[in-house]
Amino acid sequence: MVTPLNDTNRLAMDAKEMDALKSAAKNNSPEALKETAKQFEALFMNMVLKSMREATPQDGLFDNSQTKMYTSMLDQQLSQTMAKRGVGLADMLVRQLSGPGANKISKPTPVLDANSKAFSLPDKALKVSQSEGDIDAVNGLTFRPSVARSAHVRAFEDRLGAQAEEASRASGIPAKFMLGQAALESGWGRREIPAADGTASHNLFGIKAGANWKGKVVDTPTTEYENGVPVTKMQKFRVYDSYADAFKDYAALLSSNPRYEKVMASAQDPAAFARGLQNAGYATDPHYAAKLTQIITQSLSG
Repeated sequence: MVTPLNDTNRLAMDAKEMDALKSAAKNNSPEALKETAKQFEALFMNMVLKSMREATPQDGLFDNSQTKMYTSMLDQQLSQTMAKRGVGLADMLVRQLSGPGANKISKPTPVLDANSKAFSLPDKALKVSQSEGDIDAVNGLTFRPSVARSAHVRAFEDRLGAQAEEASRASGIPAKFMLGQAALESGWGRREIPAADGTASHNLFGIKAGANWKGKVVDTPTTEYENGVPVTKMQKFRVYDSYADAFKDYAALLSSNPRYEKVMASAQDPAAFARGLQNAGYATDPHYAAKLTQIITQSLSG
C-alpha cells in the first residue's frame, strides 16, 4: 500500500518537508518516488524564483515587508504551477533513482516550448547521491537567469530594445548595458519620473537638468547618499519627448563628457563599466555598481 504524500494541490516548498519525502521514497512504491520527485521539482523552482527576485533591485517606493511577503506567496504559487506542468527535473530524478540503469543520468533538455523562453537545465547540472535510493544531495546545480527571465524583464527589453540598439550603434555602448542602467534607475520602468503634468518624462536614466540643459525639466524628490547616509532632496530632472531621445541623450552624455572617459574605455566589461560610472559620480548609492553589474549579467538576455 502506498503511503499518501502531499495533496496534489500542495507541493513541498520547505526544505524541512524533504525529510518526510525522502523516507516515503525509500519505503513506498515507484508512485511514491514519482510524487517525491515532483515535490523536489517544486522546491527547486521556488529556489529559482527566489534567486531571480534577489537579482532585481528591491528598494522601490512601494516596497515594504508586506509586498515582500505577498511576492513570496506568489512565487510559491508560481513554482507549484510550473512543477505540475513539469520542467523535466522530476522525470530525470525518477530515472536516476529507480531501476537497474539508475546510475546513468540522461542529458537534461528544456521541456517548455521556446516561445516561453523558460527554464533550461545545463549539462551535468544535476548530481544525485545513490545512497539507499535516497534523494540525499544535489550539488553543482546551476541556473542561467538570462534563459529564464521574468515577464516584466522581457516586456522591458521588448519595449526599449530598439531604442537601445540605435543608441548603441551611435555611441559604441552595448545596448544591454544601457538597458541595465535604465532598469536600475527606473525600477524596470515602474518608477519612471513623471513630468510636471503627470505624463511620462521618458527619463529612464535619472539624468538631472544642469545649467547647460535647455529642454523641459521637472522637480522631483530623489534619494542621494551623503557619507553613506540616504537623504531625500528635491532636484531638477530632464524631460524628453520620447524614450529614443532619452537613450540618445544618455549615450551623448557618456560619450562627450570627459568625466566618463574611463567608463567608455571599459564599455565591454559590465563590472568595469558599472564601477566606472560609480567612480565618476553618476550615482551616490554606494552599492550602485554592484546592483548594475548584477542586472546586466544576471537579468537581461544576451
